[in-house]
Parts: sequence; C-alpha cells; structure tokens
Amino acid sequence: DQVSDEKNGDGLWLENLSLSEAMQHLNEREKKIVNLRFFEGKTQTEVSTEIGISQAQVSRLEKSALQHMRKFM
Repeated sequence: DQVSDEKNGDGLWLENLSLSEAMQHLNEREKKIVNLRFFEGKTQTEVSTEIGISQAQVSRLEKSALQHMRKFM
C-alpha cells in the first residue's frame, strides 16, 4: 500500500507553475509587493516603509496586481 502525499501532488505543482506564470505579467513594483506580502509575509505597512510609498498605495497596487494575475490563472 502507498500513502498519497497531497502536499506535493500534481495539483500543487500546477498551481505553483500557474502562479509563477501569472507573476510574469506584473511590472517590477507589483512583483516586489506581491513577493513581500505573500511570500515573505510582510504587512502592507512594512512593505510601504521598505519601498518608500504609502500604505494606501501598497493596498491599491496589491489589489490591482492580484486582479491582473487572476486573468492568467
């Protein structure tokens, strides 16, 4: 008998590929914001301080980037 490993299954591989492909359609600032927010776990305030824009701008850019990415997933 074999126990399936759902954490490393084909679905996760395809999801990661799709996510990576969708991120290719973002500009550099959007990529940085998405990376800091969702891969490094930083808050919008921390991101705003790091890249030198307001938290409100981070929020708007993040929302726009996620909407843009959804078109390619």
